[in-house]
Amino acid sequence: MEFDTFAERGEAIAAEPGALDTVALVADALTAAGGATPASGGDTEGAGPAADDDLAIVARFLRGAVFPGWDGRTLSVGPSLCHAALARAAGANVTAGDIEDRLAETGEIGAVAAGLDLGGQTGLGAFAGGDATGGAGDDDLTVRDVYDELVAVAEATGDGSESFREDALFGLFTRAGPVEAKYLARLVLGEMRIGVGSGTLRDATAAAFLGASVTTPTEERDDDDDRTGELVALVERALQVTNDHGRVARIARDEGESGLREVSLSVGRPVRSMLAQAGTVADALDAWDAVAVETKYDGARVQIHYEDRVDDEEGEDGATPADPADGPVSIYSRNMEDVTAALPELVEHVREHATAPAILDGEAVAVDDDGEPLPFQEILRRFRRKHDVDRMREEVRVELRAFDCLHAGGDDLLDAPLTGRHERLSAVLGEGVSELRVSDDAEEIEAFEAAALAAGHEGVMLKRPESTYDPGNRGREWLKRKPDVETLDLVVTGAEWGEGRRAELFGTFEVSVRVDDGDGERDADESVDSGAAYATVGNVATGITDEELADLTERLEPHVRAESGQSVTVAPEVVFEVGYEEIQTSPTYESGHALRFPRFLAVREDKAPEAADSLARVRRLASDE
Repeated sequence: MEFDTFAERGEAIAAEPGALDTVALVADALTAAGGATPASGGDTEGAGPAADDDLAIVARFLRGAVFPGWDGRTLSVGPSLCHAALARAAGANVTAGDIEDRLAETGEIGAVAAGLDLGGQTGLGAFAGGDATGGAGDDDLTVRDVYDELVAVAEATGDGSESFREDALFGLFTRAGPVEAKYLARLVLGEMRIGVGSGTLRDATAAAFLGASVTTPTEERDDDDDRTGELVALVERALQVTNDHGRVARIARDEGESGLREVSLSVGRPVRSMLAQAGTVADALDAWDAVAVETKYDGARVQIHYEDRVDDEEGEDGATPADPADGPVSIYSRNMEDVTAALPELVEHVREHATAPAILDGEAVAVDDDGEPLPFQEILRRFRRKHDVDRMREEVRVELRAFDCLHAGGDDLLDAPLTGRHERLSAVLGEGVSELRVSDDAEEIEAFEAAALAAGHEGVMLKRPESTYDPGNRGREWLKRKPDVETLDLVVTGAEWGEGRRAELFGTFEVSVRVDDGDGERDADESVDSGAAYATVGNVATGITDEELADLTERLEPHVRAESGQSVTVAPEVVFEVGYEEIQTSPTYESGHALRFPRFLAVREDKAPEAADSLARVRRLASDE
């Protein structure tokens, strides 16, 4: 597929206000990208797609992603580098500062890129002659060209990698016409902004390759009788297990329903964590006959994959076969980021006490010398750390508290009941398993909670004993006890420089919610810019020490998009945990709401911006107060 074709389809999708018509347009785009059906199934495990088939690439691009959700590769391209590449492609009279000024005016990098004259400049596009759209003449840019170049960008390492990334982006921009440049810039910065969430792509995949209807809204379907509901559920399940829209689209096209039913978990490939809603003991007992209660730890969510190591056959040199207990252990954050290197004691614990193969869900908890839990901020000192791990291991001790088992001994357990999964967990992991108690007695549950709080933990989790494991879903099957102090996970989208001794540090931080419903679908409200990805909900300036301000300034400066006086606009890359007293209606902020007495609590190292709280959730919380 030509990249200008992809961009034009993106324009049509973004301009369509109707949800069902949007699904139809996305389905058409997937069908157009399909090409010839590859005999081998192509990109089913993340390998490069077949040369004549762009389906997997387009499926990911439509959501603003280059790689599958489980893939640890990132472009490592911030706004500054993107601005520099755009400025070079625009010619000698344009600087990165000019790009930032235009961005401050338009508020969106795609609009800036589309307004630049990128064709015919010095570089790869200089010798192609240019065409009527301002592109690079006969040197047509394809979806595959963009994909291959961005893969190279992501895999560049070592000295000169930064220059390589800028050169690669410069080369792409010089080959792009205005609309292509718009979508290329958005893709590079992960901001597609066309309203295609996971649900839209799911429905479009079912429509394009399984014959599902797009004429009935999902919420009006009867999954017991409606064939479309069954097909959509089948695609949804495959997406939950693979975390790869591209792979699922290709399986749906090449193998149909039978292929999707065969999709299973793969040890070593993370899946999204099942999530909980706030609730009470009364809520749980009203909904279920009994409640499974367990400790809610003040730690960081981890998913542990322990793979079998196949014994090597004894070679001619008499080498000893490998011990299966030495099999690879991989640890992933809630954001599916590989944090194995930062947590070596958890790797050692799993190898000593667990049986492979297995996929375990749990918490990494910081503890003191007596084994007592330490605050959440302590575990974050260890998370994602790449340097001085041994030194930090001495300063902050980490232990595993496992509470679920997704796979064991070759068996996928997602559809098994919670109590059955916990029994399997106890059999797989000899030590470090969190207690699970089933009760229908409110007083017994409250006593369990009191003991957890007295031990220094956050509280308790309340779960339906028969609940299956639903990756990525925040349903009513799991409840977390509502804390006395409310918190939200918010994305930093701006900041202001401090004053006096803090003049060289950011002193105030603008925080925002996602403008979607948690599934990537745009939150419908005329009061919020329909193209916006985030809506402000307040400013945070309290609860931050000078040392923390210095760390936060260092972290956020590379993501500054534009600056005006004391204020800066920041790319949505960092998530704050923010405490507050209540949520109020307010015309001051884009969300229409404001936090009363907001206070910085921590940086959520374990969360990506797309996992932050949504505007829909803020509205629900506000309506409950």
